[in-house]
Amino acid sequence: MLGAIVLLCLCVCVSSGPFGRSDGISLDPKVPEEIREDASLKVPALVRKYGYPLKEHRVTTADGYVLTMHRIPHGRDAGNSTAERPVVFIMHGLMSSSADWVLMGPNKGLAYILAEEGFDIWLGNARGTRYSRQHVKLNPDSGADFWNFSWDEIGNIDLPTMIDYALDKANKKRLHYIGHSQGTTSFFVMCSLRPDYNQKIISMNALAPVAYLTNNACPIVKAMAPFSTVIEKLSKVIGVGEMLPISNSKVMRWAGEKLCSDTAMFQEICTNIVFLIGGWNSLEFNRTMLPVILSHTPAGASIRQFAHYGQVTHSGSFRRFDHLGIWNYKIYGTWDPPLYDLSQVKAPVFLRYSLSDPLAHVDDVERLAKELGNLKAKTSIPMTSFSHLDFIWGINAKKLVYDQVIADIRRMEESLFIFHPY
Repeated sequence: MLGAIVLLCLCVCVSSGPFGRSDGISLDPKVPEEIREDASLKVPALVRKYGYPLKEHRVTTADGYVLTMHRIPHGRDAGNSTAERPVVFIMHGLMSSSADWVLMGPNKGLAYILAEEGFDIWLGNARGTRYSRQHVKLNPDSGADFWNFSWDEIGNIDLPTMIDYALDKANKKRLHYIGHSQGTTSFFVMCSLRPDYNQKIISMNALAPVAYLTNNACPIVKAMAPFSTVIEKLSKVIGVGEMLPISNSKVMRWAGEKLCSDTAMFQEICTNIVFLIGGWNSLEFNRTMLPVILSHTPAGASIRQFAHYGQVTHSGSFRRFDHLGIWNYKIYGTWDPPLYDLSQVKAPVFLRYSLSDPLAHVDDVERLAKELGNLKAKTSIPMTSFSHLDFIWGINAKKLVYDQVIADIRRMEESLFIFHPY
């Protein structure tokens, strides 16, 4: 969804002339070399730049998508340690990638923090993202066939495939899962449709959990929801399946540096559009990092992923993708798409939500909490203005979110060794 930020920024900038600039604001802004370099690096090079080990792993799903995972097996100074390292699998949100967990840098990015805490970190990348944009037969840049998926397939196919691979390589039977936004949606899908995977999850921390969207306050989502199915069908007819192609990544990087950096005259506009989509919280948003954020996001997604969320919003139900009529019957055996059975989510779930999140509304989180099969805790972030994107980019995310997540994981590890040894 963040990709819309840049497009809107570009529209505003093209249609606007210089206006009321204060001192220090420039049409040719100077971006600090550190920021410029981080914006130019992909995840493997970015992680290694800061002295962390990273290994890329690729696995092919049963339906032919080639997925890339990024593994940070330990912290900077723990390479020779023989200590047991529990596996933590982390999954990104819509239009994002594994970059979410490292782009803010050491001591800020969740992946770095967990690695230093002694965990074996696996960062997933859903099909269609920058790092999982490959198929054994289909071409993502030719027609819409590659993009015939929503977060239903991500939860039903991608997550189980990546989790099995990570467990096998780490020689473990169970792992901890952390997801943000769509990373929570796909987890609920997995445990609903493939309940055997509950047994492979020690704990699940859901950051800004999204299942129901009845009360979401995002104006873009609400406006498009009634037309989402029609839009998806029309896009397929004309052979377009990708939302905001990442082939425009150079444009995004240019926009980040020239329009949204600290000395750029349009930074305020860029920031306000971020807030329009992800919620308003100027206290937590580090504007200096906009060039880095926009060089990594959007990272790729299908139009059907957006359409599926639109259907959930419009129907008021958490259910599978609506292919309409006879197609539903052919795929599901019913005329209407089946509901996801959240009571099947038996893995221990910790819900972490915020009071000002326009996408994971408090009432929708409450509804989700009542239907989960094994809710361990439902915790609101102790900052009333904390919002959707603050879970991954917030200045104080470590103190307000990550430290508590780590405490939960450690408690679950202790109970695991007492009652259910590896």
